[in-house]
This record gives sequence, structure tokens and C-alpha cells, in this order.
Amino acid sequence: MRLRTHLSFMLTTVLMTSTAMAQTVVYTTPQYPVAEPQSGVLVQILENIHSLEQPLFPVLSDNPVVAEQQAKQRMQQPDWQAQEAHLSRAYQALLDARMLNIAKVPAVVFDDKLVVYGTTDVALARQKLEAWRGQRP
Repeated sequence: MRLRTHLSFMLTTVLMTSTAMAQTVVYTTPQYPVAEPQSGVLVQILENIHSLEQPLFPVLSDNPVVAEQQAKQRMQQPDWQAQEAHLSRAYQALLDARMLNIAKVPAVVFDDKLVVYGTTDVALARQKLEAWRGQRP
């Protein structure tokens, strides 16, 4: 009896953990905004990295010593940490999309493996996914 209770607890814990780990992510661009983000849904905005990098170091000298000084001065500016964090998030979003083989945006990804393209609406994407599942033999 004690073993059965213990196994039941472990199974419940595993099921709860796997459900908690299941994540829905919307990959999009500023061109396709998410109108009403749902609670618990991660929205990854894929940005033009070059346009984010350009203001960080607009023009650096051709002289490596001077360029290093200019870069160090730029990193001392009050907005540096916020800009660096924004760029890091943008790179991470692109990396995540690449790792999942996202072919185009917008895309809604369920559990890191099921992708619905063409919408940022999670409810609609879920309906399309369920319709697809219903058509499978």
C-alpha cells in the first residue's frame, strides 16, 4: 500500500513537472505584433541585429588603439547596460528560433516541437494544431 501511494505521488509529480515545463512561444517581428499576449506565453521579437548594433558603436576609428578607447568610452555611457541587455535578448531570440528551425514568422511553437505558422494568436494556433491532429490517421 505504501509503495502504491509513493508511485502515485511520483507519477503525479512527473506529470505536473512535464506540464509545467511545456511552454508556448510566439516568434514574430515588429511587423507582426502580438495583439493580446496571453499569460504564460513567451513572445520572442526577432529584430534586425545590425540595426541594434549600429547605435552601440556608430563609427570606430581605423586605428585599433583609438578604436579600443572609443569602445571603452561607449561602454561607460549610462545607457550601455540597457543597450547591451537588449542586444543580448535579441541574439538569444534569434538563436532560439534557429535551434528550433523556425522557417518563417510569425510562428507559434508548442512544447519546443510543434509549430503553427502564419499567426501570432495563440488560441487560433492551438485550434489549427488540434484540427491538424484530428486529421492525422
